[in-house]
Amino acid sequence: MRALPTFSVQTWTVRDWALTALAFVVVCVAGLTAGRGLAEWGGDVLRLRLGGDAEATRVVVDLDGPVDGAVVEDGGQGRVVLSLRGARARAALEGEGRGLVRRWRVTSQAGGSRVELNLAAGARIERRFLLPPGDGVAHHRYVVDLAANGRPAATPAPERRAPARREKPLIVIDAGHGGRDPGAQGHDAQESELALAAAVALKAELERTGRYRVMMTRDRDVYVPLQRRVEIARAAGADLFISLHLDSSADPATRGASVYTLSEQGAGRAIREFTGRDDWTRQLDLPGHDPGVDRILLDITQRSTQNQSARFARGLLGEIEGAGHPLLRRSHRDAGLAVLLAPDVPAVLLEMGFITNPDDARALGSEAGRRRVVRAVVRGIDAFFLDAAPTQYASTQNGAGRP
Repeated sequence: MRALPTFSVQTWTVRDWALTALAFVVVCVAGLTAGRGLAEWGGDVLRLRLGGDAEATRVVVDLDGPVDGAVVEDGGQGRVVLSLRGARARAALEGEGRGLVRRWRVTSQAGGSRVELNLAAGARIERRFLLPPGDGVAHHRYVVDLAANGRPAATPAPERRAPARREKPLIVIDAGHGGRDPGAQGHDAQESELALAAAVALKAELERTGRYRVMMTRDRDVYVPLQRRVEIARAAGADLFISLHLDSSADPATRGASVYTLSEQGAGRAIREFTGRDDWTRQLDLPGHDPGVDRILLDITQRSTQNQSARFARGLLGEIEGAGHPLLRRSHRDAGLAVLLAPDVPAVLLEMGFITNPDDARALGSEAGRRRVVRAVVRGIDAFFLDAAPTQYASTQNGAGRP
């Protein structure tokens, strides 16, 4: 057995205290790293919202981070209690209920938060799920659907896959401007003219693949109101809407393509305009029994649409750049443009280049240049639908194969 060394006070001070300090630093760093990981994984409870009636009530907890939810009490004792691990309630939140909920309260507990729902009538948890944020959406949503006891169980909604479809995806191509609205003026052409030529070429390329149905909002030099363009897409049940334009600038050196998707301000405008219609619940095939529930479902639908639009925009820009066509420095932009306002149709506005730039105008004014751009758009569309749920479309490639 090896003899234990003897230590002088000086040896302990110089060596062992140094080792002890090093160990302490390692432990602290590990603790900070673990703490940082937890902070990145969790967040705060922002608010709680309710919608519904005495038959079905939806509870939405808005969070600025993901959570792990668990049921503590399921309604058998007149209340529902949930544990949300990873989300703090910085202060107790509480309020009057609605529908099946008489009162609610959110408080902090070790490792997260506790949500208590005092029930006004017998109820059960029908489904619960976490909705992650998407592009432009800053928070998660933990959703709990309550159903009155005795009410038939509903088919899960937001988490189910879309039903199988027999038809091919429908692409609606919108050639910008037209008729009394010529758009931007270039040296040798007008925006409406080049946009229509590109739209015709894109339609031909899409139809050549055999994978899509295609519709145009205009196929000649006529004026179509902006709202009408959106209505055409929605009435046809479009799966994707692409509006083609050319940009302009006072500086002729500015060039490159860019894509617009709907901004958060535009999303709010779309909700306000859509819910102002008498038949808006019927148009979206919503229950129509309670405005609160329908509004939440509309919000979920629009967020999903925004996320799909942003996903398509990113892939589209990658394909355009890969084809050798220049991109604007800030190529993915957002705005509240009228043609992007449909809450249930993924939509983008593609600025193919600058009509005021000689190189862009020359490329888009030539058949070869337009073909290069529209073939990149087709590849972007292919990638978009390949990433969609495999059961959603039964479209084929040359009669059989992939979407």
